[in-house]
Parts: sequence; C-alpha cells; structure tokens
Amino acid sequence: MTGTRFNCLCVWNNLETVLSILSDLDGGRAEAVLKVLNGRRDELRRALLRRTHHISSAVLQDFDWQLKLSLSSSQISSLQTPLLSLSLDVREGGATRPVTMEMNREELNTLISSLEAANKVILEVKDCVPYAESTPD
Repeated sequence: MTGTRFNCLCVWNNLETVLSILSDLDGGRAEAVLKVLNGRRDELRRALLRRTHHISSAVLQDFDWQLKLSLSSSQISSLQTPLLSLSLDVREGGATRPVTMEMNREELNTLISSLEAANKVILEVKDCVPYAESTPD
C-alpha cells in the first residue's frame, strides 16, 4: 500500500479500519501511529486535497468528433486511412480554449488507453476523497 493511499484511509475512514491496517504492529506502536495520524488528520486532509487539485485545474467543457476517410495523399495515390478529428473545449482559469487533434487508428488506441488509465486513477482517488470535501482549503 502506498503512503498516499494509507494517508487517505487514515483521513477519511473510521478508526477500526485504520487499526486493522496496522494490525501487523504491536498494540503500543499501532496506538502511537494512530495517535499521531489522528492529531494531524486535518493537516493530512488539506495536503491530500492540495495534491489532487494541483494535478490539473483544466476541465473538459465540451467535445465533438468526426470520422474521416483519407482517400489519398500527396505521396500515395490510394491511401484509404480512417482518421478521427477530435475537438475539445477545455476550460482553465475561467477561459475556454479549443484543442483540436487528428488521429489515425493507432493514435486513437493510445489515447483511449491513456484515458482508461487516467479513469482508473480517478476512481482510486474518488474512493479516497469524498465529493463533499474534494475542494482545496
């Protein structure tokens, strides 16, 4: 278990859950760790929220996509390559900026894999940080 994951559990879970995680330690050490964590709970919570907030403040506002079939290029007379045109409206700091990209199949698969990995991380953070407390202090 990573330190960040453990800190999340300590900040937002009940004492019984934390004690069960610390069950490998003898009673005195587990109680000492619990006492320190409990005393610094607010500080740990603020640090975790700042850390997750600083990942990025950009928010996807809207998107649009088109699938195109490239029939030829200047180098090849018969290409027939599908291309995805993706337009994103990203809001950051109150301003919305357009981001446009064109991808072939391999690039699209890479993007999808990256988004799936990012979603997995978000789900882990979501398990760790309740929605009501997910804004930095």
